[in-house]
Amino acid sequence: MITAAQMRAARALAGIDQKTLAEKAGVSVPTIQRMEASEGNVRGVIETLTRVTEALNACGVELIGENQPSSGSGRGVRLIQAGSSAAPMK
Repeated sequence: MITAAQMRAARALAGIDQKTLAEKAGVSVPTIQRMEASEGNVRGVIETLTRVTEALNACGVELIGENQPSSGSGRGVRLIQAGSSAAPMK
């Protein structure tokens, strides 16, 4: 599963806008907008989710599921826990 926040973050890491992601995934811009506007896990047609995930992977972004190890190397981000005080902001 991919969350809407994870999808937005992945797109930001790749440095692409919604239109570019839509083109790379072969889906419409409204589909990307709808996916990114959803709350929690993105719901939709499995084929569409797969295409978006593959497009993000092709841009060099690895989507990491909750409690899953990263299989690649390089820079990235992982949300430890929303609202966690583990790393206080100043």
